[in-house]
Amino acid sequence: MTSISTSENAEPPAPRRRTVLAAGAGAAALIIGPPGTTPAAALPGADTATSAPRPGSGWQRYVHGPASRTVRPQRVLDPTGDVRHPDALLRPGGTGTVLHRPQPAPAPRWPAGTTAEASTTHAGNNGNDGRPRTYDATNAVDGDPDTFWNDDTLGAYPDVLTVSLPEARQLSGITVVSNSDGVPTAFTVEVWADGVWTTAATISDNDVIQRAVPFRTAVPASRVRITVTAVQDTPHGAFTRINEVWPEPVEPPAPPPAVTVDFGKVVVGYPRIRFTSASDNAPGVRLAFSETLRFLTDRSDFTRSDQSGGAGRGTDQFAVPPQGADWTDHKGFQAGDKVYADGLHGFRYLRISLDALPSDAPAAQPWGTVEIDSVSLDFTAYRGTPATYRGWFLCSDDDLNRYWYGAAYTNELVTDTFRQDDVDPRGAWSASLEGRLVLHDGAKRDRDPYVGDLAVSARTLYLTHDDAAAAARNVLADLADHERADGWIPPASISGYTLPLFDYPLWWVTCSWDYVLYTGDRAYAARYHPNLVKVLDTWYPSVTDEAGLLSKGLNGTGGYGDYAFLGRTGRVTYDNVLYVQALRDAARLARLLGHASDAARWTQRAEAVTGAINTHLWDADAGAYLDSATGPVRHAQDGNALAVTAGVADAGRAAAALAHLDATTQLPYGNAFMDNDTLFDGAAQRVYAFTSYPEIVARFLTGRTDSALDQIRRTYGWMDGHDPGITHWEGVGPGGSLYEDAYTSMAHGWSTGVLPALTHQLLGAVPTSPGYATWQVRPHPGDVAWAQGQLPTPHGPLRVAWENSGRTFHVVLDVPTGTRGTLVLPGEGRRLSVRSGGRTLWDGRHAASGGVGVVDASVTIRGLGPGTHEFTARRDS
Repeated sequence: MTSISTSENAEPPAPRRRTVLAAGAGAAALIIGPPGTTPAAALPGADTATSAPRPGSGWQRYVHGPASRTVRPQRVLDPTGDVRHPDALLRPGGTGTVLHRPQPAPAPRWPAGTTAEASTTHAGNNGNDGRPRTYDATNAVDGDPDTFWNDDTLGAYPDVLTVSLPEARQLSGITVVSNSDGVPTAFTVEVWADGVWTTAATISDNDVIQRAVPFRTAVPASRVRITVTAVQDTPHGAFTRINEVWPEPVEPPAPPPAVTVDFGKVVVGYPRIRFTSASDNAPGVRLAFSETLRFLTDRSDFTRSDQSGGAGRGTDQFAVPPQGADWTDHKGFQAGDKVYADGLHGFRYLRISLDALPSDAPAAQPWGTVEIDSVSLDFTAYRGTPATYRGWFLCSDDDLNRYWYGAAYTNELVTDTFRQDDVDPRGAWSASLEGRLVLHDGAKRDRDPYVGDLAVSARTLYLTHDDAAAAARNVLADLADHERADGWIPPASISGYTLPLFDYPLWWVTCSWDYVLYTGDRAYAARYHPNLVKVLDTWYPSVTDEAGLLSKGLNGTGGYGDYAFLGRTGRVTYDNVLYVQALRDAARLARLLGHASDAARWTQRAEAVTGAINTHLWDADAGAYLDSATGPVRHAQDGNALAVTAGVADAGRAAAALAHLDATTQLPYGNAFMDNDTLFDGAAQRVYAFTSYPEIVARFLTGRTDSALDQIRRTYGWMDGHDPGITHWEGVGPGGSLYEDAYTSMAHGWSTGVLPALTHQLLGAVPTSPGYATWQVRPHPGDVAWAQGQLPTPHGPLRVAWENSGRTFHVVLDVPTGTRGTLVLPGEGRRLSVRSGGRTLWDGRHAASGGVGVVDASVTIRGLGPGTHEFTARRDS
């Protein structure tokens, strides 16, 4: 028997019984029991993705979290150089993996008295590693490969280096040793002999650091002139850099022996290597990390030490003692100021090579023998296992299941303790966050909690591991505690809480409401209400123009950025629709606390801003909102999507705006965040899952379920199907590439919006008041045959299961004590009949009780209290 509560004071049925929802012909039954019960028998097809398994079973196989804190690689990729037993890395305790490299011959030296001069020389500075450096021409003949000549004409040529010997010497050639920050790609070599300059060699298309340059014939020369006409352009500039010139042609040595291990997916933590033994010359081992094979080289795809001017040179180093070592990669130097390791990394692939930086000699040498017993990772992030999931999701579409749990795992990787050695080195460390659980933005970088990211990642957390909700609260509270005197709230701890972003204080408001909505933490709302007042009633009014719209540039905000540091100014639609959302969320918080005047004021302002947006920023010709009232005409995903979800766009504008995005932004890997390239080249080819999330929600909310699912499948299908797989990327660039190459984070919490979208919109369950005191279930099935899931609430799990066979829709709800909610059935109400427990509740025209009716053309059943409820809706032919 199913109980339908229509009164707010109705008591739950006692005892609660498991309800079996009879399925249509040929379909599996859906069974939901009260918390703690297990159905007696498995259903046919329970282990497939096309038939509904028992609720509470089947989803566990999608969970990606490691079984323990010690994570081991899954496979070994092809080694290079002298590597024996590479697969032994996967079988600790047996024969070890051995890397061997012979001692190289000493580099040729110029005779004493040799000098060098250059056409130009860059001024000295602190270099990439923070240590004072000079870039004089003599560095190229000093025998130290760690020093180099650097010209002073950025991108301009020729650059000339001249080496002068004390007397003529027979030269068969030279070697040019350059720099990983850019090699000379084209140069000529001339020799001074018999009183004239003669061209001895011409080099083009060079791409190696050590370039042997043999002469056609040996010549007695007293001077050598190298004229560079092209170089590689790097992030450190298109300069000519030559570390050494040797007086003989020396072919580069064989590449160092190296072996790469693959952990199967992105992981995060401290790498650990057990070295069995080593030769007695302190052989060096270098580690390079990457989230993708494309950017796996002898340098990591990203290191914090490079970002802060450290000594890492893009890799982590260790000098292996003869007796071996059980070494864990923690930040710091091994010997004085030599042999540096960066510590924590987020990566999938780890390349281990027997090599050493020249600057690390003699503490580490690039030759010798090393035996390795095992490689592993001390996993630091939240370890999500089937036992820790307090919310879950499963449906008939296996792809959607993978995307949901890929989002959950991505978010687990960024849910971690804030530690000084592991966070962004650019002024992000904060004593007030040290040792606290937080939501970082990315696993490998920036590893700093940004409040805008929480707009997505915190929802993902609340729906999977709400016992870790403190990770969101810690960030929100800390940022509020650093509110500026004028009311501006910092976006993150980076730059000592001073990074100037225009939009992120609004995300603090909306994320604060989200936190209270999901957790019911009234104390947080009360504690930070004064901060709410200050940011909305002091700072944002200071950047509001005469039309009542936010205008970036007012009050000294011309240099402020946003979530993507976009060069937008003036009245930006995204800023203003987010302002409306923040004002409405703030009003909800104020009403919760009994601050009626604040709620009324913010509600009134939200309505005024809504009117101003529709008056000044709607482009009737395009049928979409302008990106900005300033500059070339363009239309952005962020502003148009949020206009729908924030309620700024009426039904007509919403339909037109989404149609415009359909027509102008669809790509194989998602929807672009701009409809043209007037903001920057390639903007119309860039996809952000962060801004795609509100567009996907907007499509569900406006009845465009098929297009919402199509966008999910393109966006998340692309990321799931490309290296590194599973996790969700910070951004996608032209052709589906990494939008910022190796710097791109491939596991970023702000990209996990598919998870709340599938739970809240496809499954259909959402909280509607703090702590799930009230909730709504409104499924949007589309082409999905069945779905089920559990939402964790402070009162216990809210469970939903439904099956859609076209003409018949079955749904079962299991409602926790202390909550009450509403069910909205899919389909046109006038064409549906609804039954429950043998009773007809709605026959297409009349309701059997006061809690049942048609609202906005949909059959709505209110007042569903604790207990298990079953409904069957049939559509008329």
